[in-house]
Amino acid sequence: MIAPNLVRNVADEGVIGHEKIKDFALQVENAALAVAMREPRPQAGALLEELAALLRDPVSGERVLAHEGGFVLADSGRAVPMTDGIPSLFAPNDASFQGDVTELVKSFYEETPFPNYDGFDSRTSLSNKARRGVFAALLDEQLPEGSLVLEAGCGTGQLSNFLGMSWRRRVIAGDMCLNSLRLAKGFADQHEIRNVAFLQFNLFRPPFQDNSFDLVISNGVLHHTGDCEGGFRSILAKLKPGGHIIIGLYNSQGRLPTLWKRALFRALGPKLYFLDPRLRDWGSQPERVKAWFMDQYRHPHETKHSMDEVLGWFERYGVDFVNGIPHLDGSNFSTNEGLFAKRSAGSKLSRFMTEFNMLASGGADGGLFIMIGRKR
Repeated sequence: MIAPNLVRNVADEGVIGHEKIKDFALQVENAALAVAMREPRPQAGALLEELAALLRDPVSGERVLAHEGGFVLADSGRAVPMTDGIPSLFAPNDASFQGDVTELVKSFYEETPFPNYDGFDSRTSLSNKARRGVFAALLDEQLPEGSLVLEAGCGTGQLSNFLGMSWRRRVIAGDMCLNSLRLAKGFADQHEIRNVAFLQFNLFRPPFQDNSFDLVISNGVLHHTGDCEGGFRSILAKLKPGGHIIIGLYNSQGRLPTLWKRALFRALGPKLYFLDPRLRDWGSQPERVKAWFMDQYRHPHETKHSMDEVLGWFERYGVDFVNGIPHLDGSNFSTNEGLFAKRSAGSKLSRFMTEFNMLASGGADGGLFIMIGRKR
């Protein structure tokens, strides 16, 4: 359930030279990692054992302890279920939860994990794919050293695996869908990515001590829940004061072109698939394209949101606006700007025009927009 477009494509020549520099830096870092890998390495899952003090049972609130390669609840001694090395601290929502679509969406993604990995993906190819874009590359470059990151709704874990390649931070990534997590952990294990750990949980009941993380990311996730604002409030509680939260949502205007294409595809079928450039690669990358198609055009539940709505959440729950993609004041987004440098939230008019431009441009990236805030 990761955001479908964490990596925003950049085609202008000005980025190419910058990318070569970043590729060289990546080669240097990979060489250092290769040397380090000759030394004895911890077992997969060691990171989560190291951070077990942050874990809490989502129902009882009990502390979770690392024990003999797994985890147990501190008071009851009950073992935490493990599947393929993935701990499960998933708890369903209370029966009183109105409009709960958790099981509906969970079933969808268990059948169609998104985004899928190519059979030839490697550390290098995943990193290069991320660095061809703006958001993921800037995030990787600008995260303070030593940051503890939570990705709530990581899907197949591509962003978390990318961030976890660096020794400069630690990443805990979770999702409610076990099949997606299997792909995520399988990639991490195969390519010896040690600074990321995966577990199964419900973002409405995240199994962590409050005020634990320096950065919380939930990109392309909350709009697939029954209570987008409630989900935001739930994961915000796990962020330290002074930490940053990044959320990506479908925009109320920018999403419309995708919904129009969805209606056309249902009515007239594959002969109109050319309207989405990503669907033109169906023959060469069938699994990846199918995952995109299902997520964008067959998803059982989604909601749309405005920039003003999210600013309202920020104000209600003690979050200062920092930045947005696209910029809320209508200015151009730079390929070398500071993601965490405070910018203007613009005016109601500038925000409306920014959203209208998302619509007029055809709803690029599925109409996704990103908002970054700092918890007071």
